[in-house]
Amino acid sequence: MNDLFSLPFHQPVVIFTLVLMLILAAPVIFRRLKIPDVVGLILAGVAVGPYGFNLLERDASFQIFGEVGILYLMFLAAVEIDMYHLKKNLRLGMIFGLITFIVPAAAGIVTSRLAFGSGMATCMLLASMYASHTLISYPVVSRFGLQNSKGAIIAVSGTVVAVLLSLILLASVVRLRITGAFDLTDILLLLLYTAVYATVVAYTFPRITRFAFRKMADAVGQYIFILMMVFIGAMLARMIGLEAILGAFFAGLVLNPLIPGRSSLMHHIKFVGNAIFIPYFLIGVGMLINVHVIFRSWKVAWVAAIMILTGLSTKWLSAWISQKAFRLPGADRRMMFGLTSGKAAATIAATMVGYQYGLINEDIMNGAVLMILACCLVASVMTERTAIKMRIELTASEMESSGVESPVFARQIVGVSNPITAEGLMRLAIFMRSPKNTEPVTALFVRNSDDPRSTSSGRFSLRTAAQAAEEMGVHAKEEERFDLNVVSGLTNMIKQTHATDIVIGFHRKTNIVDSFYGQMTDTLLKNTLKMVIMSRCFIPVSTVHRIVVAAGKNAQYETGFHGWVARIGNLAHQLACKVIFFASTETSRFIEDVIESDGYGIRRTYQDMTGWDDFILLSGNVEPDDLLVIIGARKGSISYSQVQEEMPEFLSKNFAGHNLMVIYPEQFNG
Repeated sequence: MNDLFSLPFHQPVVIFTLVLMLILAAPVIFRRLKIPDVVGLILAGVAVGPYGFNLLERDASFQIFGEVGILYLMFLAAVEIDMYHLKKNLRLGMIFGLITFIVPAAAGIVTSRLAFGSGMATCMLLASMYASHTLISYPVVSRFGLQNSKGAIIAVSGTVVAVLLSLILLASVVRLRITGAFDLTDILLLLLYTAVYATVVAYTFPRITRFAFRKMADAVGQYIFILMMVFIGAMLARMIGLEAILGAFFAGLVLNPLIPGRSSLMHHIKFVGNAIFIPYFLIGVGMLINVHVIFRSWKVAWVAAIMILTGLSTKWLSAWISQKAFRLPGADRRMMFGLTSGKAAATIAATMVGYQYGLINEDIMNGAVLMILACCLVASVMTERTAIKMRIELTASEMESSGVESPVFARQIVGVSNPITAEGLMRLAIFMRSPKNTEPVTALFVRNSDDPRSTSSGRFSLRTAAQAAEEMGVHAKEEERFDLNVVSGLTNMIKQTHATDIVIGFHRKTNIVDSFYGQMTDTLLKNTLKMVIMSRCFIPVSTVHRIVVAAGKNAQYETGFHGWVARIGNLAHQLACKVIFFASTETSRFIEDVIESDGYGIRRTYQDMTGWDDFILLSGNVEPDDLLVIIGARKGSISYSQVQEEMPEFLSKNFAGHNLMVIYPEQFNG
């Protein structure tokens, strides 16, 4: 018993229990003091660590979980970014990365020379510490849903440039210390290795992951696989001489399109990271900090003050220069400064390397540790205050610009009967709705007999579909309806729920004379004027690489035109995939107007299709990873043509093995 509670604790159960108590209690306690959660966890680490009450020592568990935590943090920052917004702001991010490296590095060399009288090697080492930063306050940005704000994207993408250059500078200092000379060959070789590494990972990781996801349906397996790929990316980065954090970040970027923001996989990634790995890392950072050294010698306090002032002022100056150059609002400058002023991983590494090779003395090392604490505090407070203001302003503007009757707020019915396809249909339906939509989705099973096998299968389909919706953060109502037939059940439920969209699976032909759509679908299209979406995916919808949309002449004049464009926009945005529109020049112009006015951040191209006769050319452009979307037209509608009668037979003959969706837009305000 005495051994169990002797200080510092060594029993794994006691250690883990105390850590869980800190993760749970620290944010609650410090939030009452208006201190951000991130700072609270770091200060909790200071309190229980070897330089505090000595309850815990920074043993192997903290080293392992700390390393995992920082890798997880970088991975999460990459995977949460909207790829459209990243590509749109990538150039600005690269420029900012250069600025936030050059300004602190140059100032660091000057101040180290003047204030400490250090040699050039030590000045360069300290410059790498000032120039590098860690996204320590990124969880705050994620919590407030601002990961796609311009300032956040520029800061995150600039981090890669700044950290990479800082690590190259650090490697040059070490090389200079060992050999006594600067060797440009090593730097060029590292850059070559980096280019090869980026090419290999960008090409292989998405393909391997798509293949694995098709074979692996359960969420736990997919999560473990993604985590494995991230650590493989980190390990390969370290093998070529880069920091593992860069490998984790790049792995997150290339896997980003395969992890939709509203998927259960993304939910699991965020949950595990925010619950265990990232808090463990923050507590571990706090355990490194010895606040007592500031009282032991005035020299340590003076060194720490110089380093803190240099580290924070140069990062603020970098953000200010970039904000003025990019013509951004002040909130983006504060966000960029908040995210890039924190220091942890790369700075700690540089400190340890400098002390190991005798480049810095104990006073500078202690000053660096105190700088890390101060920078983490400032970064967290600045980021949280900025995020709160930005969130309030953004929410206010969203409330003013969005209306309840907007076509993005769909009321969906998902017809299910087959347990194999129920989950995929529900996920597709939710991906096609706006993330702002709070309407519940209705999972409907219609039966017209008391056959036990059919009833059992239908009820299981309902549970499967509802569970998929709940995993994606959408409430699903399970409805089992006894009616004359499926069409009657669907149309009655449409009236009961005032539904806007009906999502069903494709009919399976039962005999040679059966139609491609099936009698049920044909009857449904005649009995309702609401939007009907038929889908058939041979692959998980989250692995779709491109969406190919074919719309006929005059499609823009249909009542439901805005509605179906909105569904495609939401789907492409959630899947982070490209859309290719085949339509007439005039229809394409109207599609572009909707996408621009509604603000869908998607990559898209347009190809002219003068008539459905050109549709035959599509068969050679649609790949196995694509989703082909056909915009149909009911008889008598504005965009209807005789070719529509032959469409089912054409699809059956030429696209039997493709992922397919057919959308019949709402007609006459159905």
